[in-house]
Amino acid sequence: MKKIIPLEEGDFYLSPEGYKVFTEKYHLKRGYCCESGCRHCPYGYDKKTNSR
Repeated sequence: MKKIIPLEEGDFYLSPEGYKVFTEKYHLKRGYCCESGCRHCPYGYDKKTNSR
């Protein structure tokens, strides 16, 4: 079971379309890659190739 990390200031921003976009800071704090192709993924995951 994965631990839920509470959101803090600087963990995300809203895109022009209104979506919540997680920052690299949040991903590092969370501690793992979710393999969803996140915009600011610090783990190097590439959704197109399904690899890091």
